Amino acid sequence: MANHQKLSIEECNSLLKILKTRFEKNLKRHSGLEWADVQARLEAYPEKLWSLNEMERTGGEPDVVGYDDKSKEFLFFDCSAETPKGRRSLCYDREALESRKEFKPEDSALDMAAAMGINILTEEQYRQLLKLGKFDQKTSSWIETPAEIRKLGGAIFADFRYDHVFIYHNGASSYYAVRGFRGSLRV
Repeated sequence: MANHQKLSIEECNSLLKILKTRFEKNLKRHSGLEWADVQARLEAYPEKLWSLNEMERTGGEPDVVGYDDKSKEFLFFDCSAETPKGRRSLCYDREALESRKEFKPEDSALDMAAAMGINILTEEQYRQLLKLGKFDQKTSSWIETPAEIRKLGGAIFADFRYDHVFIYHNGASSYYAVRGFRGSLRV
């Protein structure tokens, strides 16, 4: 998942401004955390800013959703109301993409996430996100699929309808205009 991309100083400053504004507008997502601490951590790991910029560029609206006391890392999730627009119409992984004989999507969720330097959300993380607000009320998001399901050709995705999180299955090679993926990043 390593990437060697870097942002210019201007791009870094612009992204930090966006992230700070979002952080201040959504304090319930990160109760007890201070922006100054987040910014100091981001400045200490500038390579993570590139990944956050990719999340932002593709419509993810990344925001801090937690802090890991053990690793001393801040956790960012895509917090856009719907699955990010720049990451839709994707099958689940490379194997699924290559298995399609025709009408192949441009990419897969796992490949795109890896290229961005992020991970797709797990089911647990997806449920954690939905405790912070209502997301994916019109779209759905691929989530990390257990190996035993993937081995059989399936993949799982989630959405939020009727005030509940629903976890579904589909063939990993399927793709839809309203299905994408949400990412996570530890900084």
